[in-house]
Amino acid sequence: METKQLKWLYLAILSLIWGSSFILIKKGLIGLTAIQVGSFRIIFAALFLLIFGFNSLRKISRQQWKYVAITSLFGTFMPAYLFAIAETQVNSSIVAILNSLTPLNTLILGIIDFGIQFQKRQVLGVFIGLVGCLLLVLSGDSSSGTQNYLYVLLVVIATLSYAINVNLIKKYLHDLNSISITTGNFAVLFLPALIILSTTDISQKIHFAETQHSIFFVMILGVLGTGIANILFFKLIQMSSPVFATSVTYLIPIVAFFWGLLDNEMLTPIQSVGAFVILIGVYLSAKK
Repeated sequence: METKQLKWLYLAILSLIWGSSFILIKKGLIGLTAIQVGSFRIIFAALFLLIFGFNSLRKISRQQWKYVAITSLFGTFMPAYLFAIAETQVNSSIVAILNSLTPLNTLILGIIDFGIQFQKRQVLGVFIGLVGCLLLVLSGDSSSGTQNYLYVLLVVIATLSYAINVNLIKKYLHDLNSISITTGNFAVLFLPALIILSTTDISQKIHFAETQHSIFFVMILGVLGTGIANILFFKLIQMSSPVFATSVTYLIPIVAFFWGLLDNEMLTPIQSVGAFVILIGVYLSAKK
């Protein structure tokens, strides 16, 4: 299959996997804390990748390990915890929509720090996306007393973290295969995640059925939504561009929204407008 066709296939697969990740986080939070969800997500992904990709670590040079460690922090460690904490207060479908800010932030950081060329239309897209984000935040505060939309800021920080990650990979790890990058990321994060998990009360409640069910959902999230998806994502970055790769967030909210409907989540009219505005902004910012 040609590269042009292959990158669209990767984009579609990633949208399905990551669009389902937000509902898996939500299910994980039923029997686990946000810190436990984030830790288990990293641990399961690390175990899977170290089993199947351990030999790929040999391809990482001593100089590249520095950037592998840095990308593990921004691309996996921070978002894994930030998204889980955010979903304790915000609907999974809303979090998925806000995740669409990633291409906007990728463009902004790419222009500022990585010398990416841009057009006026893309800058307009950034501002439109921010307006949509603001609509979601304000409508959330007024429409639901049970949801604290200050937690939206955690999602925004996570998207900034993703943006830093994809630009770093494109600039410093473009010649390293995706399996090596992904396995290296989780080899770095396995022990810190294990230490963080050990500081929680997981040993006291692991025998509860509710906790075990949640761990099962997070295991799917870790292996499929983090381990396998990251391999595909890093490959997509290398064969296309950071902005194209992060445009997977066009489709993620659609998948997440349908999962949310099945789980009795609904968007208010203003939130729907905000979501639509964000997607318009993302489209303009990513279009060449």
